[in-house]
Amino acid sequence: QVQLVESGGGLVQPGGSLRLSCAASGSIFSIDALGWYRQAPGKQRELVATITSSTNYADVVKGRFTISRDNAKNTVYLQMNSLKPEDTAVYYCSADVRSASWQTWRKYWGQGTQVTVSS
Repeated sequence: QVQLVESGGGLVQPGGSLRLSCAASGSIFSIDALGWYRQAPGKQRELVATITSSTNYADVVKGRFTISRDNAKNTVYLQMNSLKPEDTAVYYCSADVRSASWQTWRKYWGQGTQVTVSS
């Protein structure tokens, strides 16, 4: 099994910054894509950013958010700057993991961390 543990959420004023972290542990042979998604009340979960050897961002966060990874620590980060009230959501990390060389890739999810942008 693989566990993803997120941290770094909280309450921040508009224009402020937060940095989310997500550490993967457990039965890990290799990790391919890492990502961040978010879900606001009454809305579907949406992609925020993903990272493999390159990065991909949702248009609404381009230029404000930066995704990065530390492969030695099996950790993915999301630096969020210039936060807006519409960024308020529960943020989830994801990881595409193989637990052995002969196994297929499987996507795992973190438990979510709340980000609230409000004055």
